[in-house]
Amino acid sequence: MTARALDREVDAFLAGLARTASPATISAYRRDLAALVSFLEAEAIDDWSRLDAALLRRFLGSERLRGQAPRSLARRRAAISGFARYLVEAGRLRHNPVPLVRTPRQPRHLPHPLDVDQLARFLDTPHDDSPLARRDQAMLELFYSSGLRLAELAALDLGDLQPQRVRVLGKGGKPRQVPVGRRARQALEAWQAVRGQLAARDTPALLVGVRGARLGHRAIQKRLAGLARARGLAEHLHPHRLRHSFASHLLESSQDLRAVQELLGHADLATTQVYTRLDWQHLAASYDAAHPRARRRTDDGGEPS
Repeated sequence: MTARALDREVDAFLAGLARTASPATISAYRRDLAALVSFLEAEAIDDWSRLDAALLRRFLGSERLRGQAPRSLARRRAAISGFARYLVEAGRLRHNPVPLVRTPRQPRHLPHPLDVDQLARFLDTPHDDSPLARRDQAMLELFYSSGLRLAELAALDLGDLQPQRVRVLGKGGKPRQVPVGRRARQALEAWQAVRGQLAARDTPALLVGVRGARLGHRAIQKRLAGLARARGLAEHLHPHRLRHSFASHLLESSQDLRAVQELLGHADLATTQVYTRLDWQHLAASYDAAHPRARRRTDDGGEPS
């Protein structure tokens, strides 16, 4: 097997994966597996049957020395694991060696949602009522109202909208339906009334740009950052932060973790439980500030002023 043959197996794997995975996942996996192929070429290895745990440890160790962060190493490992399963099924590899290989533990970063009142002021900021402003308002309201991922929002078509809910295609091609709140419905109706002024003929996309085509991921990210600056939001705004805010605010009000899991489209409840830790931090801070036996004492033993 030649180095080109290594690439052919990767291409075949990614082509099959593209039927269920998002373009962003395919792009990331392609980079991860290209790094592995380059490593194998440097090791004069041209046959996937030689892929074993020792070889993978050397590869991931070299990636770590190159400065790859734990999160990147974990993604590399996940990409290789999926690819190795494909090789086993195709008879190119006897077993998947990835479960025998560990990557450095990733630091647990809690999401940082926006304050409820701060976010309300931001969303309620008046705009010029132009078609682009209406589109942006619909985008913002739908992000926060329904807790959508960036890829889910960008992929929405007009046909996905229903009177009080929206149908989205989540990770792994898993469909779900999520509610659309009153303010988001109003913003969507205002946008749809003028969408025809921008959208190209026969374009099914809900959100379109000035050229009439579907609004892309990068364009949405830039619009959110620009709107945050224009509306005086002191903090950086990105799509996932609105999703974090949706989940945190909903859990704080409802205390229904399972419902939040379903609305977010998380396959594993443990993924959603990060918001319980966030809520605990809020409760603990309130307790420390309010409970008379929890307040810190001053140096002379009295209560702080």
